[in-house]
Amino acid sequence: MQEYQIKRGYTKQLAESMIQGLRDQFGTEPRAAEDGHYSISYGALLRLEVWVGTGGKTLVVDTEADKIVDDETIIDTNRRFRNYLQQVTGYTAKERAKKAQQAVKGKE
Repeated sequence: MQEYQIKRGYTKQLAESMIQGLRDQFGTEPRAAEDGHYSISYGALLRLEVWVGTGGKTLVVDTEADKIVDDETIIDTNRRFRNYLQQVTGYTAKERAKKAQQAVKGKE
């Protein structure tokens, strides 16, 4: 499970963009579960579950990977997943990595 910070201005419509992002990037309708959790299955991901974190300022993502897929499927799934995170959080992969490092340093 991973928690991603949301860029200022993206938090107002986080729940909506979280769902729409799944539709846009993976081309599938997410299944709604209890407590505002939404999940899909796509490519190399048996399960991709997302929800709004406590306080409404983070995106929480839980994944379960399919280990028996070809490299092309893995590359496509990873690209779509990175695009999804950028669409919802407002941060690029490089910016997300920097934020994660800062969060770890802050906990020490």
